[in-house]
Amino acid sequence: MEPIRTVTSIVAPLDRVNVDTDQIIPKQFLKRIERTGYGDFLFYDWRANAAGVADPGFVLNDPRYKGARILVAGKNFGCGASREHAAWALADYGFRVVIAPTFADIFFSNAGKNGIVLVRLSEEQVAELMHKASTKPNYQLTVSLEDLTVNDNDGFHAKFEVDAFRRYCLLEGLDDIGLTLRHEKALDTFEAKHNENFWLKAKVVQ
Repeated sequence: MEPIRTVTSIVAPLDRVNVDTDQIIPKQFLKRIERTGYGDFLFYDWRANAAGVADPGFVLNDPRYKGARILVAGKNFGCGASREHAAWALADYGFRVVIAPTFADIFFSNAGKNGIVLVRLSEEQVAELMHKASTKPNYQLTVSLEDLTVNDNDGFHAKFEVDAFRRYCLLEGLDDIGLTLRHEKALDTFEAKHNENFWLKAKVVQ
């Protein structure tokens, strides 16, 4: 997992509330066995019509937001099914930060484990960022996980909170496997000792 400290990027505004995980990554794509490649199907039912033709009115199809790594959305983002694929799709597409007033609990956990910083701001602050991202060309934000701040070049400044353990993992680029491997030497020692004791007990039984 890539460590995250500061993200400066164009902001993509998704002016919708209650964005559920089936919209983030529709169920027909959950048959894939890889963890990569889901970015192509992010918000698929909104990005394209039934014939698979891109909808020019959807934000991610707008050339102004190409390469955006920060997404601003309405409240209750990530609700619905608990599929981790939603976080995979956002990360694979390139998003490293999602800003919203509230997030669904399970999605909040899944996103953090997949290298995505979720920033909770007030509805008024989110509305301001949404308006700026929609109306100002090349509107950018800087999100600092080190300082826990969100800033732009127009005077916007906000503080946010992140659980200390999740913040540590994001700063160090550690997912659950990475955390476990930090104790690899101790685990190897334990396993070697366990195997030694097992064979000693086996000899006694014989």
